Amino acid sequence: MLGGAEFESILVDQTKEIVGDIRWTTDEDHSHCVEFRMEVSSAGGWPLFIKGTYNPLIPALSYSLILKTDGRIYGLDLGKDHHNPQCNQVGECHKHRWTEQGRDKEAYKPVDITATASDPVATWNQFCAEAAIVHRGRMHPPAPPADDLFWLQ
Repeated sequence: MLGGAEFESILVDQTKEIVGDIRWTTDEDHSHCVEFRMEVSSAGGWPLFIKGTYNPLIPALSYSLILKTDGRIYGLDLGKDHHNPQCNQVGECHKHRWTEQGRDKEAYKPVDITATASDPVATWNQFCAEAAIVHRGRMHPPAPPADDLFWLQ
């Protein structure tokens, strides 16, 4: 199981890198959602990837840094409120950070994310900057749903 010191070393590692353009694809489980998955390389060799999901109708956006052996270790959620195990509401903009006691269940309100869920590209840039991830490529904005009249209004 991932320890706290190892998590901290992953998070502060300045060699985390994603190479390639990001294109959103349709999420087969949710009719209005789009998603992506990109591998994350690093000098530490951790088996990491990032998964992004976006629902333009809510709007709701999530970026999750996932360690293949332990699950999500760090993440940003916008557009959906979070209820912590201690019964406090965190808000629609919150981050999850791994702890040995609670894994990724605890969330907190960040001060370093100012972009909104309706702007996935700006939010991505802020997320990468604060999570010490270099993206060598371009994130393409998600296309609007083709069959949704609400989107066009």
